[in-house]
Amino acid sequence: MADAASGRDDIQIETNEISPVVREIAIEVAGKRVDAAFGRVVSELRKTARVKGFRPGKVPAGVIKQMYGEGLGEEIERQLVRETLADAVELAGLEPVVEPQIEAEVPSEGKAFRYKARIEIKPSIDLPDLSALSGERPRVEVGDDELLTELESLRERSVAWVEEDEEVLAENGHQVTIDFVGSIDGVEFEGGSAEGVELELGSGRMIPGFEDGLVGAKSGEERDLDVTFPEEYGNEELSGKAAVFKATVTAIKRKELPELDDDFAKDLGEDFETLDDVREKIREGLTSQRQHASDHALHKSLLDDLVTRTSFDVPPGMVERQLESQLQQFEQQMQGRVPEPDLRARLAQMREEGWDDAKRRVQEGLLLEAVAKSAGLEATEEEIDARLDEMAAGQGVDAKLMHDMANAQGWRPAVAAEVVDRKALDHLTEAASITDVDPPEAD
Repeated sequence: MADAASGRDDIQIETNEISPVVREIAIEVAGKRVDAAFGRVVSELRKTARVKGFRPGKVPAGVIKQMYGEGLGEEIERQLVRETLADAVELAGLEPVVEPQIEAEVPSEGKAFRYKARIEIKPSIDLPDLSALSGERPRVEVGDDELLTELESLRERSVAWVEEDEEVLAENGHQVTIDFVGSIDGVEFEGGSAEGVELELGSGRMIPGFEDGLVGAKSGEERDLDVTFPEEYGNEELSGKAAVFKATVTAIKRKELPELDDDFAKDLGEDFETLDDVREKIREGLTSQRQHASDHALHKSLLDDLVTRTSFDVPPGMVERQLESQLQQFEQQMQGRVPEPDLRARLAQMREEGWDDAKRRVQEGLLLEAVAKSAGLEATEEEIDARLDEMAAGQGVDAKLMHDMANAQGWRPAVAAEVVDRKALDHLTEAASITDVDPPEAD
């Protein structure tokens, strides 16, 4: 149905509601403005047109119109839409959330120009009683056994490899240094030879049978390793083929782990004096990670409840834009890391399956915006600066550089929106009933 008709001397509009989040504006541009556009475009074309029999700049307007035909009308259509669309949207009192879709006829001299603009707008959201919301907050716990696991991981990274005596036989857990030459049917193949390779037996780093064939060898011993490349091997020319590797063991080393004591702590640096200092640092890091995960889980549970209690239409263009953003981010992360055909296939699958997830993210964003507006939440300049400082620290860059980049590249509005979203989540947490629950078990 028509919402309203309005306009001014050179533009008339009629707005129709297609859905709660879609409006269609029928726009009519007065004939005199159309004629002015024709005259302006033809005048510009005359300056550069080269037509036999006419001096530059003196080609008659009729000849220009005949030369460019429909292309002339299409250019004038683009100009008139570009010049009048913003005014039409303002007259309609709308705020588009994505680029409007245009449906237009080719303009003609002496006639009004008509076109339609499909405008998507944000929905009107009626928030429920926020005190009725409920959320679950996982407890933040770090056990002594987890600290020990992390210490053992640090210990493994500080391992020393000590060469064994000549009579020692290689076994799983040893690091062997080997030279090898690979062949198939007696012919060496590209990429099948190397020298000075350090390999921990039992690590599964090589194809099946390779490491097993070195168990029991002595330093200086030569062995023929009979293996078969897996059917799914990365190199199709080798897949499923039997090969022989002539390998020579040049050294066998055993792993020696440092003692978990204060000397070990000091060797780690970072001004550690005792092993307890290391434990405390590990505990702080794990606690911070768990706290972040706990906050995320709490906020997700609150938004789950809020989405369930709130019904509104979501502009499809916003969902499409969100989906495109997710696809672009994934593509940038995976570019060069996976084969191009596999990446394209994965992106196609994500596009097909990702609509619901993108829609949910848009819903959450619109709800947080509504919460912030209802509560009068805003981001101060000081809060934006503090968030930029936080980002700089997290990325290990200079804070001033981060601020300069934000100013130069126009990040501050996006950072401000993030600050407001955080405040909105805090507001929901304060209003809702929160239950502390056991943390999820690690996979």
